[in-house]
Amino acid sequence: MENKEKPLVSVITPTYNSEKTIERCLESIKDQTYKNVEIIVVDKGSTDKTVEIAKKYTDKVFVINARERSEQLNFGIKKAKGKYIYRVDSDFILEPTVIKEAVNKCEKEGYDAVCIHNTSDPTISFWAKVRKLERDCYENDELNVAARFIRKDVLMNIGGFDEELVAGEDYDLHNRLLRAGYKIGKVSSKEIHIGEPKNLCEIIKKHYYYGKTLPKFIEKNKDRGIKQLNPIRPAYLKHWKKFARHPILTLGFIVYQVVRYTSAGMGYVVGRVRR
Repeated sequence: MENKEKPLVSVITPTYNSEKTIERCLESIKDQTYKNVEIIVVDKGSTDKTVEIAKKYTDKVFVINARERSEQLNFGIKKAKGKYIYRVDSDFILEPTVIKEAVNKCEKEGYDAVCIHNTSDPTISFWAKVRKLERDCYENDELNVAARFIRKDVLMNIGGFDEELVAGEDYDLHNRLLRAGYKIGKVSSKEIHIGEPKNLCEIIKKHYYYGKTLPKFIEKNKDRGIKQLNPIRPAYLKHWKKFARHPILTLGFIVYQVVRYTSAGMGYVVGRVRR
């Protein structure tokens, strides 16, 4: 039963062959200073030890026949008993006070949803360092952000995640929250992405795949969505000193941008043809 002083938070983690990261992810959720949390893992048929590992941390592990993570998230939302839903992907770890700060932001300040800044673990690879440089430009951005901690009733009101989307499903949900007039706040604690690419091949494959799904996202989010996908973003210009201080990473960032937008562009063309 939900405690009025400490409302239940349902953390939903979609998984697929996530054995390399899922334990650290769930451990960071268990280690939160805020304890009134239920963990819901929704797997789409992993062939590794993901489900076995997840069952060590929660008895709410579901394996479903889903195409993509939006279906997994919506399934989890239906199973959730919490006042708040917090989406935590299986390759993220949380700083210990994330959930406490998010609950306080909503309960004490009246916000309907919260953005948690996500950064990258720079120890994984050179490209992870490049990604951290990029991600940290968005820390106080208003455009390239996506709320992941949201009141359940609000999520239900806007229809949950769009199951037709793969890339940009988080931006799409955030954009719908804004259009519906909901109040979105921010907290200082962070999520840390540990599923960073180790080489350019991984970047190419990921963004080519995402690119094939972008036509639907752009169709739904013509104005704000196009700005969110723009390779030249105000956040980069605002933080130009970060790039100036790290010339090697800046060169890597330029290579990264060329590779990811070329790959996504090729995927986009394929996606348009198939539509």
